[in-house]
Amino acid sequence: MIRTVPTKPFTDQKPGTSGLRKKVPEFQQEHYAENFIQSIFDALEGFQGKTLVIGGDGRFYNREVIQKAIAIAAGNGFGKVMVGQGGILSTPAASNIIRKYKTFGGIILSASHNPGGPHEDFGIKYNAGNGGPAPEKITDAIFAKSKEINSFKIADIGTIDIDTIGTVKAGDMTVEIFDSVKDYAELMESLFDFDALKKLFKSGFRLRFDAMHAVTGPYAKEIFEHRLGAPNGTCRNFKPLPDFGGHHPDPNLVHAKHLYDEMMGADAPDFGAASDGDGDRNLIIGRGIFVTPSDSVAMLAANAKLAPGYKDGLKGIARSMPTSGAADRVAEKLGIGIYETPTGWKFFGNLLDAGMATICGEESAGTGSNHVREKDGLWAVLLWLNILAVRGESCKEIVTEHWATYGRNYYSRHDYEEVESDRANALVDELRAKLGSLPGTSVRGLKITKADDFAYHDPVDGSVSEHQGIRILFEGGSRVVLRLSGTGTSGATLRVYIERYEPDTARHDLDTQAALADLIAAADDIAGIKSHTGRDKPSVIT
Repeated sequence: MIRTVPTKPFTDQKPGTSGLRKKVPEFQQEHYAENFIQSIFDALEGFQGKTLVIGGDGRFYNREVIQKAIAIAAGNGFGKVMVGQGGILSTPAASNIIRKYKTFGGIILSASHNPGGPHEDFGIKYNAGNGGPAPEKITDAIFAKSKEINSFKIADIGTIDIDTIGTVKAGDMTVEIFDSVKDYAELMESLFDFDALKKLFKSGFRLRFDAMHAVTGPYAKEIFEHRLGAPNGTCRNFKPLPDFGGHHPDPNLVHAKHLYDEMMGADAPDFGAASDGDGDRNLIIGRGIFVTPSDSVAMLAANAKLAPGYKDGLKGIARSMPTSGAADRVAEKLGIGIYETPTGWKFFGNLLDAGMATICGEESAGTGSNHVREKDGLWAVLLWLNILAVRGESCKEIVTEHWATYGRNYYSRHDYEEVESDRANALVDELRAKLGSLPGTSVRGLKITKADDFAYHDPVDGSVSEHQGIRILFEGGSRVVLRLSGTGTSGATLRVYIERYEPDTARHDLDTQAALADLIAAADDIAGIKSHTGRDKPSVIT
């Protein structure tokens, strides 16, 4: 039986670039999750009898919302729902399932790299039929529907067993519980030289992969240890937990410091990596060297032809605006297009669908390619391993050779987390007001050549996205970028990106923060970061 349940709007249900993210207690309010899921369906057309994919990263409240989503999908007329076993499905794996089985779309339950637990974060986002995050026109429509919703449709189907692989009926709808790992592992095997990787591990090569008790654990265990023959214990913290073991599942140098310390130690493994809550981000650390996400994008692009899936070369490279310009010089040398987009993977979707780009990346540790329409943490690790296997060199040797060829972009991101929203907005508003007066002036001996508020003109559909981050460019190619991030659930996060290009190989071994010290000071002088935020230092430096 299908019921129409009266409800009332929650006017704060505005999805950002990564869907709707709130604290768990907010999602646990009566009808809160139901309202947003129904609003998704109300904003869509043509799904009657079609297939919907549902899965999540295993965080607290994941299983409960999956049951709600299945019942509401049945109430709205979907013909079939595909659910990852145990409710587990990484974001890139979900994108693959949507694309491989040509489903109508998918609902992914995750708050990405944010903490999980009874009082921590939860999220819901919709991915379209191309496997990528819903474009702005759909997220805007979802928000509009959430403000006027007065009822939701739900089928009385009882609790569905999501732990047993197989197919069951749920009213007039079919529910298929599938192996969350199998299809994704097969996709990776089609892209990379698994025989070469098996030989690499057989030679004694040591990998340390930390799944951070998040969603990539089962995928990493299957691929690295079972299919490639890496020793048992290669994958750590591989069991997904609702609270991620009490840790913050963000693969950066703060929350994965234990991995960094191990890789800098006397008996370090050959290669270290980690991924985040929903499996779309990556951390790359070679023995004795951390590879910044911006550098990783450039180095993967420069060497991609060494992997079978990219042997014919790249169509183009796309990077988010705050990401360093390291990839630009790779694209120039390869003679392919380079595209600078706003932050948010959905902006890469048009370029990928149009065949204009093959590899995409963000400085926030998201890297991917045209194999899916999401960033993909394990994909990045496997491409690095494929490159190491073919070149027969260490990660550090590959990095230093790349810098010698292309020059080095010293790069760092300073995050000021949970800043009072009014303070953060005042900083940005004041900075925007004086952008026109900055070019031609000097700060800390650095001459400003350009200052603007980045606007993106999509080369595929002609759409324009404004106010995507404030850029301050200096003579010699250095720059500072400031933007407010929407990935948190409390206050605002101010992100400050600092970059200096250094072509001189004799200056490629400087300490990053020291190399950027004058730019860091100039950013504070220009934007008044300390005075506006009340902070003496960033919450996180990467």
